[in-house]
Amino acid sequence: MDVASVLNAQRSSAQDATQPGAVGSSTLDYNAFLTLLIAQMKNQDPMEPMASSDYVAQLATFSQVEKSVQANERLASLLNTNNLQLAESLIGRAVVDTASEVGGTVVAAKVVDNGVMVLLDNGAEFMVGPGLIIGEAVETPPPPVAPLPEDDEGAPA
Repeated sequence: MDVASVLNAQRSSAQDATQPGAVGSSTLDYNAFLTLLIAQMKNQDPMEPMASSDYVAQLATFSQVEKSVQANERLASLLNTNNLQLAESLIGRAVVDTASEVGGTVVAAKVVDNGVMVLLDNGAEFMVGPGLIIGEAVETPPPPVAPLPEDDEGAPA
């Protein structure tokens, strides 16, 4: 039995159901897998049927792949959360990129596909990575305090 022809037939019917010229998805969800498995059972050679252990092995393999995809999605979500926390913690901090020798105070941070990009108060921006020196939060000094007026005896009024 040619599994590729069944998969191609399923993709072409899915394309016809959506919009003309649409490209089929390169992934196979659980329902599509079961449809493919049922089509394989219906179209198998009756003289040499597929062993039930082969069906179980296919189902187990697909289940493992599906769990791996779910684990990768969770890992990507965790990495994104970590990058958001990093971006938030850098705002207001003094940083120096040793590779480009650019430094300043972080005024904004943006999470991008491959990490965190920071924008400095001097307009420079770079990716957070190895060689980044992070200093304490930069605080603006308090405004100067005007001297208090004195009374006749020299004590503050």
